[in-house]
Amino acid sequence: MVASFVHDIQGQRVVFAPGAVARVADEAARLDLNRALVIATPGSGARLGSRIVDILGPRAAGLHAQAALHVPKAVAEAGVAAGRGADGLIAAGGGAAIGLAKIIARDLGLPIIAVPTTYSGSEATAIWAIGRRPAVARLDASRLASHSSRR
Repeated sequence: MVASFVHDIQGQRVVFAPGAVARVADEAARLDLNRALVIATPGSGARLGSRIVDILGPRAAGLHAQAALHVPKAVAEAGVAAGRGADGLIAAGGGAAIGLAKIIARDLGLPIIAVPTTYSGSEATAIWAIGRRPAVARLDASRLASHSSRR
């Protein structure tokens, strides 16, 4: 059995539990997000991103599944353009999606809910030369366990 926990520190909340992704709308409501843009990579990231859009229902502003490793300038610019009109971001995936969300958050002043699927650590740091880290990290223990067992 996987232990569940919530860890609140100044500036960030970590929710670690099996099935945590299914409750991402609760975190969006807690942050008073009503137009959250979901950020993901193409492919499997987009599939998870679409699931999160469905979970968010009317709180979703859409899905931007164009994240790429090391966030090329054109990808960053397209992400910022897509983020206009959103009141928050949900980064679904690994370091590429979370890194792009950090850039959008920096430029538009938006909070981030991170739903990491890897152990990149990006969900817990202010690193990417922008000084902004996600306000919430929802770690779905069942997703992380299944991901790490494929190695």
